Amino acid sequence: MRRLLLLAASAWLLASPAQAGGGLPKYPVSAVPAALRENAHAIIRRHEETLLVKSVGRTVETVHQVTTILDENGARWATEMVYYDQLSSVSYLRGAVYNEAGLLLRQLRAGDVGDISLSDGFSLASSGRGRVVDLRQPTYPYTVEFEYEVVSNNPLFYSSWYPQPTDQLSVEQASFRVLTPAELPLRYQERHLPAGVTLARSQQAALEVYQWEVTNLAAIEEEPDSPPISEFTPSVLTAPTSFEVQGHAGNLSSWQGLGQWSYDLNATRDVLPPELTARVAALVQGEADERVRIRKVYEFLQANTRYISIQLGIGGWQTFPASSVAANGYGDCKALSNYCMALLKAADVTAYCALVRADEPDIRTEFPSSQFNHVVLCVPLTRAARPDTVWLECTSQTNPFNYMGSFTGNRHALLITPTGGKLVRTPRYGAQENQRTRRTDVYLDALGSATATIQTRCTGLEQERLHSLLNGLSAAEQKKKVGDALPLNNFSITKFSLTANTRAALPAMNQTLGLTLPTFATTSGKRLFLTPNLLSRLPALPAAVGERQTDIWLDQAFSHADTVRIHVPAGLKPEALPAPVKLTTAFGTYSSQLHTLPDGTLQYVRRLIMPRTRFPRTDYPAYLEFRRKIGSADKVQLVLLKTES
Repeated sequence: MRRLLLLAASAWLLASPAQAGGGLPKYPVSAVPAALRENAHAIIRRHEETLLVKSVGRTVETVHQVTTILDENGARWATEMVYYDQLSSVSYLRGAVYNEAGLLLRQLRAGDVGDISLSDGFSLASSGRGRVVDLRQPTYPYTVEFEYEVVSNNPLFYSSWYPQPTDQLSVEQASFRVLTPAELPLRYQERHLPAGVTLARSQQAALEVYQWEVTNLAAIEEEPDSPPISEFTPSVLTAPTSFEVQGHAGNLSSWQGLGQWSYDLNATRDVLPPELTARVAALVQGEADERVRIRKVYEFLQANTRYISIQLGIGGWQTFPASSVAANGYGDCKALSNYCMALLKAADVTAYCALVRADEPDIRTEFPSSQFNHVVLCVPLTRAARPDTVWLECTSQTNPFNYMGSFTGNRHALLITPTGGKLVRTPRYGAQENQRTRRTDVYLDALGSATATIQTRCTGLEQERLHSLLNGLSAAEQKKKVGDALPLNNFSITKFSLTANTRAALPAMNQTLGLTLPTFATTSGKRLFLTPNLLSRLPALPAAVGERQTDIWLDQAFSHADTVRIHVPAGLKPEALPAPVKLTTAFGTYSSQLHTLPDGTLQYVRRLIMPRTRFPRTDYPAYLEFRRKIGSADKVQLVLLKTES
């Protein structure tokens, strides 16, 4: 089910609904089976989606969906956004809303439909606009009905069907049909279809008909550390074998074919003005180290260009010439990557543009199709002592050299080469790269108040949140963002600094904090009670209600190292030190220990290393116990006793 929602843009609120009129009820909520209401915020009552392949270069998609909204958490299903661009058009968009009894409240009027410009800052193939409507109601439950048709001259994107795209959503009935001429056979991939659901093939005049249908899918309860829902709910991906976009024909039966089409579409667009070629040659003159030459070119790109989305028609796939970027100083992801490739060519370095799906789960590598939304640059090091590759994000003026991060790292990309497409992996970031090291000094007084100085260094994916604060925020705003994220109830920040090191092999952020903690310890008679683990407590997970349904998916590896030194004033000593904790499991390793240094300072040391991996759902009780033990150890208290004077 291809459902395009735009909650942020749903500003097109309707006037108060009309009084429920007469006529026979449609879609009364009472008709929904009780089992479909369990754990659900909304119910897809009916979904009918049809893709008609008119020719090698034209498709028509029609959608009819009826959804019952049970509560506020399901209200987003009362909004709809239908995407279109210069290669597609919306033939119609109709809608209606019904009360609980199924009586019509109102129908959409022309003035209820908004038309907005869309820009997500990185899209590969989106020149787009959207028709948006909002049928949200103040009283629950109610039912909304949408119908629309989109005619497209971009058959690279056939419909993908996800009848149950989110948790807490049940499905009463959903169907998907594809009608295509026999000479344009459909390529498709089925995943996780319910038992008994199979493809139905038939003939309609000269068209081959493919149809799937599901019924009575119960809502899925959200579970901690579960994979993306597309990994375990029904879906059907479809794609053409042959296609044509504005006269440019291609074959999509292999990754090589898609890459060849993209390469041919963009060939000869990497020519620079002669004066710029000479400037680049001078920039790297005498520099024998290939990696250093690449860095100089990349930093030149960052200093002299900016990202702007200009994607019209075939421009969703075809780049602006490098000479245009040189003249104007801007481009989209394709244009800037192509421009950087041309600059590197002038520096005697060979690079390749690469298609990637950014900021989303990885592509389905076993099903060649158009699954990408971004372009980056891949630079194989051909003269290095050992094989290596540099990856460049060309749309950012601040991204560290050779760093893909969570946006495009740990996934597959399609290299665009003269001999076609080739699937490769972007850099992997594991626990060794994603580190957070923290040193804290706490100075305690006899009444339980304290001051603290905290030095934190983060690398890899662990530094991304802090690095994002450097873009467009003042020091005061950065300080507030950091303060809001601290897991403390009573504190004030007395010192703050944030610095980046993007010149290192792995980007790093350094943060310094000074804190006052008026209630760091609580007192009771002769005793002070405090928790040595100041900032790194990992909460336990809720117990599973019933049998776990999904695998355990740990999607980001990391390594955390904390050292907390508690400087205790004279007259206080530990009554007893908590026992050390050490856990070694397949899910990760954990240790924590508190000991006394020779000068009387108490030192707490905590280590946690977690992998990026996946475990079967049957391992959840063991994983739950691992997290419970960490949560318990992280909250352990230290008791200080006042000694006799």
